[in-house]
Amino acid sequence: MNRVSLIAAISGALFASTLSFAQTKERTIARLFWQDSSDQSLRWGDLKLGDSWKLENNKVSGFPVLDKEKQSMVQMQASNELVLAGIHDTEEGTFKSGWVAIESGVARDAHGDHFHWQYPAAPSVCKTQLDDKQGNPAHVYTYDGNFFLANDKNDGVTILDPSDLRRKSTSPAKFVNAGGGHITIASVENRVCYGTWIDRDGDNLGRVDVVGLESGNAKKYSFQLPTGGIHGATANSGKVFFAPTDGICWVAADVELKQTTSAVQVNHLSLGEDGAGKPKRTGAFTNHRNFVLFSTGRGETPELCIVDAASPKPTVHKLALKVQSGNALTTPVCMRTKAGEDIVLLFEESASGEQAEQLHVVEMDPDRDGAVSDAKLLRSIAVGKSLIEGHGGHHELVALGSRAVAFTNPGDGSLWVVATSDWSIQAKLKIGGTPTRLVAVGGN
Repeated sequence: MNRVSLIAAISGALFASTLSFAQTKERTIARLFWQDSSDQSLRWGDLKLGDSWKLENNKVSGFPVLDKEKQSMVQMQASNELVLAGIHDTEEGTFKSGWVAIESGVARDAHGDHFHWQYPAAPSVCKTQLDDKQGNPAHVYTYDGNFFLANDKNDGVTILDPSDLRRKSTSPAKFVNAGGGHITIASVENRVCYGTWIDRDGDNLGRVDVVGLESGNAKKYSFQLPTGGIHGATANSGKVFFAPTDGICWVAADVELKQTTSAVQVNHLSLGEDGAGKPKRTGAFTNHRNFVLFSTGRGETPELCIVDAASPKPTVHKLALKVQSGNALTTPVCMRTKAGEDIVLLFEESASGEQAEQLHVVEMDPDRDGAVSDAKLLRSIAVGKSLIEGHGGHHELVALGSRAVAFTNPGDGSLWVVATSDWSIQAKLKIGGTPTRLVAVGGN
């Protein structure tokens, strides 16, 4: 048995022993928060392991009752044991849009070089900002511990520090003008923010606004990418990446705002062309350590793409993943298992709801040499249905520490738990409604 197999076997034994131990003592694995799009409520439950897996199903106390015809939750993130959900309305922000911050009720208990999770209180709403002045947020990010919301109709970004949200301050939000239309955001070291413009033509085609976030260096300038329609941005290893209509682009992060419009060097990485001769593109990025990951392409052989952001001259490594005709890959989710494997997880979803759907499990670096050219598909797991409508209704997955993952199946009102030791399904929990976006707080 080689070293990797031995570690995997030990990891599996540890998970099995956890299950065996739990048969005499139930314990909380993590606290989960999920959006139920059937009634636009935010729900939570402690995922517990004892004789069997259990998940409570509660509404978050104090969460505002949304108008199902005019309001919907959008992206949701967790930071510093707070959860932030963006709220969108159908009236371009003139009804009630904004955000809701939830105190998770989870606490860290430090123990030297590690910490334990405690669950002393039920979740409750910390602060809410819903009115006709919030610019209809769509994208919600976390960078360096802070929340960043794209205020599309206000051509700007709201920044929320979890520490400020917990204080009694009436104005915890900081707003900066950056981006326009359907904005995506990248931020570096809480010193500079990059906001994109969605325009595909005109003066703002490919425009990116760069804004200083420090009080003594709040300068601003803009530059343009070769193509527009920017629908993704992220930062990693001193570089900022963008997703326009042709491939991806990156620039060096200008944290001191020393550059000017003419001095910015825009680097372009092609993703090739599709069957119709059009450039391939992507729409969203994921970071894992020094790697930026995304999916691209349609048809039966879309690709998982991985870029080493720490490289002086980044290149795109591709892994083709066969899917059923009419299905598409979601944005990757990354994690590291107990055995030290860097894993990428992507759902294959059916827009029509008629095709079978799967979760693809990819190992990024099987030989552990730091490169990803040997990335390979480990397994494909049949999953429950999605229920795609607009930007909602997709599966969502979270890591439960390093030994398991959980994901929602919106089309059948369930949440599944899968062990990372052998990628076996541990539980299929019926929670009802239409569970979509999901975050986990706590866990090992």
